[in-house]
Formats: sequence, C-alpha cells, structure tokens
Amino acid sequence: MSRHRRLLLGAALGAVALLMVAGSWLVGPRPAGAADAGAVSRADAIEQLGHTRASIDETLALFKAGRTEGALEQAQSGYLRHFELVEVPLRVADPQLTLDAEQKFAEIRQLIRSDAPTSEVRDRIVELRGMVDSAERKLSSPGLVAPALVTGQSFLIIFREGLEAVLLLSVLLGYLEASKATHAKRPILWGVAAAVAATAATAVVLRVALDLAPAGREMLEAITAVVAVAMLFWVSFWLISRLDHKRWMEFLRSRVWTAVSLGSAASLALIGFTAVYREGFETVLFYQALLSFGEGLTVWVALGFVLGAAALTACSWAIFRLGRRLPLKAFLTTAVVLIMATSVAFLGNAVAALQEVDVLQYHRLDGWPRLPIFLAEATGYRPTLETVLAQAALTLVYVIGALLMFLALPAWRRRREGPGAGEAGLPGVSVPAGPTAEVPTGEVSTVDAAASGASAVVVGAAGTDAARPHSGGRARRRSSIHSG
Repeated sequence: MSRHRRLLLGAALGAVALLMVAGSWLVGPRPAGAADAGAVSRADAIEQLGHTRASIDETLALFKAGRTEGALEQAQSGYLRHFELVEVPLRVADPQLTLDAEQKFAEIRQLIRSDAPTSEVRDRIVELRGMVDSAERKLSSPGLVAPALVTGQSFLIIFREGLEAVLLLSVLLGYLEASKATHAKRPILWGVAAAVAATAATAVVLRVALDLAPAGREMLEAITAVVAVAMLFWVSFWLISRLDHKRWMEFLRSRVWTAVSLGSAASLALIGFTAVYREGFETVLFYQALLSFGEGLTVWVALGFVLGAAALTACSWAIFRLGRRLPLKAFLTTAVVLIMATSVAFLGNAVAALQEVDVLQYHRLDGWPRLPIFLAEATGYRPTLETVLAQAALTLVYVIGALLMFLALPAWRRRREGPGAGEAGLPGVSVPAGPTAEVPTGEVSTVDAAASGASAVVVGAAGTDAARPHSGGRARRRSSIHSG
C-alpha cells in the first residue's frame, strides 16, 4: 500500500472516531432501560418484571390518591428503567405480546395525562398486569416441580370427586338389589347418564361465558376462584364433610325407597341425576379454577385428568364387577389431606386474583423469596402480606381441626361413654340407618363411604331376604325371638 493511501485511511479512521465521540457527547449517558440485546438474559428480564410489577402498583396507588404527576412519573420510570430491559428477550419469544405491552404502557400514560376516571385507569392496569404475567411465562421454563404438582392436583380432583359419585351409586344400586327392586335400576342409570351430559354442558357454558364476557373477565375468574376455595374447604374439612355425607346418603336412601314404593321412574331418574351432578358441578368448578391459575400448564392439567379418569375407571370396575374390597378408608384419609393442601394453594391464587383486579391491595413483603411464576401458581404462594396471612390462617384452621377430630374429640367420647363403647359418631349427632338389608355374600359389592372412611357391604344377587320398612320377614322373626 502506498504512503498516500495509508494517510487517507488514517484520516478516515480518525474522522470516524471523532464522530463517535461527538455523538456520545451530544446524546449523553444512555438511560438504564436502553441495554444491549446481548446484555439482558432471561433471568435478568424476569427480575426486571418483578420491579415492573411494583412500579405498576405504585402508579395505581398514586393515581388513586390524586397525585397525577407522581403517577405519570412512576409510569414512565417503570417502563424506561425496567420493562424496556424485558423487551429485548421478550421480543424474540413473543413479538406480538411485546408490542401489546408497549401500547398498554403508552395508553396508561395518556390516560393519566388526561386525568381519566380512576376506574378506566384501573381497568388498563389490570390488563397490563396480565400481560406482565404472560411475559414471565414466555421467558420461564415450567421446570419439574410445578408440572408435577398441577398433575397431582388434577388427578386428585377427578379421582376423588368421581369416586364419591361411584360410591353413592354403588350404595343406591346395592340397596335396590337388596330390596329386590332391580327394575328400578334402569331409571337411575338414565339419570346418571343425564348428569354426565349436564356436567359436560356446564363445563362448556362456564368456559364460553368467561371467554365472551364483555368486560371484567378477570373479576369473574377471581369470583370463581373464591367459590372454588369455599367448596374445597367444605369438601376437605373432615368434620363437615363427614356430617354432610351421612345426611346426603340418608336423603338419597329415603328418596329411593319412596320412589320405588310409588313406582315413579321420573323420581328414580332424578335421584340418579342429583347424586352424580352434585359431584360433577364441583369438578367443573375446581377444574375451572385450576385452569385459570395454571395458565401455561394446561398440558399437565390434561395429563392429570386422563390419569385420574383411568384410575377411577379401574376402581369402578373393581367395585361393580369384581366385588372387591378396596382400601377406601386409607385412600379417603389421604385424599382429605391432599385436598386440604390443594385448597390452601387455591386460596393463595384466589387472593392474588383479587389483588390483580384491585379488590385487595398489595402489601409486598420485601426480602421474602419469590417463586418462579409456574411454581407460584401451583402452590398459590406470593410474597404479599395478604396471601401469606390467608394461607397461614387456613392451614392453622386445618391443623386445629385435625387435632380436635383425631385427638380431643375421641378422648372426650371415651370419657363420656366409658370403656367398651362401640364406634360412635360425633357427640350429640345421630344418623339414622334408613332402610337396610342384611344379606349373605354374593356378587355385587356396594360401598357406603364417608369422608372419614368406608366399609364394604357385599350384597347377594339372588335369594336375598331384605328387611323393608313396615314389612315382615327378618324383622318379624327377630321380634318373635325377643318376645319368646
């Protein structure tokens, strides 16, 4: 290369260097949000999303307090200092979500500038919170623990609720077998089929109603979550579940006897429908809550459902076809504990949902660990004062209830009844047995299950001497023995 060319090249490089220095001097220091694409990892972006959430909460609190300028400054700062960093990896994962979030930030800033109604700003911030959660899901991996927990919860819901319906049916059909009223089985089974169809229809209607809600879908999902928590508490709490089950069983038995006596096929069908649809409605509600909380884990919810349905089919076949005695007491005891844990997780998610729609305030606990979003949804834990207190309170209720039921009340009954007393129910609670049959071993197994346990009563298929109300047979023979 000639000397002349070397001089020209050096002059060109020097000019470029001077332009770069001048540009940096004119632009000034780069803002915190303008990071290089390669400098922001997904882990860093997820951390910045936590700061973005706190900024969004502060923006809404300032605006509600009438501090418009402070709210606008906080909204700008939250976007420039935190969410801009998130946009770098998020744009690769989901460009449309990135664009939607940018527009939502801009929309909120414009509403604050124009001093829009608080309800309008709140609605936009609720939508933005959902986008921030979606962004974290896009940048996160579910891992192993969260899918395992959600699969287990889904399995437990369908298996426990389905088994409850199977047990109710087995008692009803076994009662008809023992009462030699097998002609009444068909209407009950038709009612069961109608209940299954109605359960499927309920699931579709609920899902469509939430999807087509013109506004406030987040609020509807939060209300659904609260109702699901209340029903899980009812199902899981041992004392309430046991009393409710016995009264429900006695109601069904009395209705069956009345319907058989009147020969009413419609009444029998209604009994079969009621026995199954009750459990079906609970199942639909629980799965709706689980799907709302477990967004991004739908595949694992479906896997748990399939596994639970397969296990339920096997147990039903064993009960109805093989007449096997199943260890239902052990299962139901375990299921109650797991349902309690699931209700605690649902409660945490319900509180978080109410906070997201601004029904409850956020009081974030600085320094408390924050779980990855999928694990947080599976456990219901959020580092906020409201969530921690709610979950701790429900757990304490369960612990106190377990101590009372398994330690205090049995000891009280032993002192009250004295030694040699048989197994009894709760003090002051008597549950009538209803129409029953004492029968020899046969082919069909029925199970009378309470939430505390279950016992198998094997019913003969033919030649059964049933003891019906106000009838002779075994009851008269027993009476003549006593009178002799």
